[in-house]
Amino acid sequence: MEATDVPIPVPRRVPALATERRFAQRLRERLEEERLWDGRYRPQPVPGGRLALPVLEEKLSQLRLPPEMPCELLRIQDPVPSRAARRRPPAQRLRDELRRLLGAGWCEELERDVPHAWQRHGDLVLLSEDSFKAAPWERLGKRLESCPPRSSPHGPNLPAWRVAGSALWETVASALGARRVARRGRVMPDGMRTPSVTLLLGRHGWVEHVDNGIRYAFDVTKCMFSPGNITEKLRVASLPCSGEVVVDLYAGIGYFTLPFLVHAGAAFVHACEWNSHAVEALHRSLVLNGVRDRCHIHGGDSRQLQLRDVADRVNLGLIPSSEEGWPVACRLLKKDTGGVLHIHHNVETPPAPSAVLRAERGSPEAASPGGEAQHPREDGGEEALGARLRPEWQRWAEATATRIRGLLAELHARPWRTRVLHVEAVKSYAPHVHHLVLDLECRPVLPLQQGVGTSGAPAPMGGCDTG
Repeated sequence: MEATDVPIPVPRRVPALATERRFAQRLRERLEEERLWDGRYRPQPVPGGRLALPVLEEKLSQLRLPPEMPCELLRIQDPVPSRAARRRPPAQRLRDELRRLLGAGWCEELERDVPHAWQRHGDLVLLSEDSFKAAPWERLGKRLESCPPRSSPHGPNLPAWRVAGSALWETVASALGARRVARRGRVMPDGMRTPSVTLLLGRHGWVEHVDNGIRYAFDVTKCMFSPGNITEKLRVASLPCSGEVVVDLYAGIGYFTLPFLVHAGAAFVHACEWNSHAVEALHRSLVLNGVRDRCHIHGGDSRQLQLRDVADRVNLGLIPSSEEGWPVACRLLKKDTGGVLHIHHNVETPPAPSAVLRAERGSPEAASPGGEAQHPREDGGEEALGARLRPEWQRWAEATATRIRGLLAELHARPWRTRVLHVEAVKSYAPHVHHLVLDLECRPVLPLQQGVGTSGAPAPMGGCDTG
């Protein structure tokens, strides 16, 4: 939802009655009585020492100039929104403006259909898929299709229903402080999560979104922006990556590539992406943030990536599973020193009993028999993650660590050790399904270390090696 006090784009000219200042208050009271006063705008001084009082455009035919108060009908250039208009909640402002636009055509069904939430990207508002889908909207358009063409600001001789539609979306944009309007559809099943977005007002879908001081440029009709990953983007921005080479296997528009570069201090990032629209967006964002010289974009399928032995860190930000990228990630890690994998995955989590839920909130029941489980963090400190790790999450992390260790040993023909550094719950993806990220440290076992910690039952997840 939007803030309640946002800039409001206004029409260039609105009708008003100009009168001498001594008559202004009486004229305003008269206009309010007749419901002709347009409270969206402030009275404005005009030449001759007069004051212009805004009146409703749609009620000009009802306007009768009062003879006892000399006044003139004119239009105010660039009217200033009133304080009341600025302070109305955006959803209320939207309903008021639509009701004013449709007049007698307004009904309860339309009232219920007006959206209460939306996404904002710069000067573009992105409506939800079910916005403005009520039958009266469709009937309104069909009724107007039979009207003769007329001109509009968007081009000569547009059909009347197009003009009416344009007026609707212009009203929506004005009420929500935007200049462009789009509506989401279903995500296309093309393997790239391409959005089905219809641009309702505006000439193009390119927007700029600022998130944690990072500027993301993308076309909303071609690429998705995932606000639900904000906690993980913030976490990535705080990782100690100074001097490191990072590979982002599923870069998209740069959700994690840019935090690695802008905030985490990575020396260089290899960004892999097969969606050409996302590649273009990422290129623009790299330039916007001044980090283009520290990133190479690899277009195409990351499974065919020819890089090897280059990475201190690999990000596998693909859900529901990044498992197809695990062999690639193992090849990318530096063979002599290893590194860290950030493995994203959707994990099924059955409803937890109340006792477990209390434990997850940090109650004493959360501690293991030997005390509170501790997990090493990359900054050398420790974080009590065991207190909120559900058993299903722990089992998934342990199984993933074992699988990665086997892939690395097979690839390099020598033992490796893996260590669970952190398990991050990013968000609830679906009922009883959570989007998790496993931070897994992977290191080759040096000759003197072989035979130590490489056999027997897996160690517990208290930060110990699982190799």
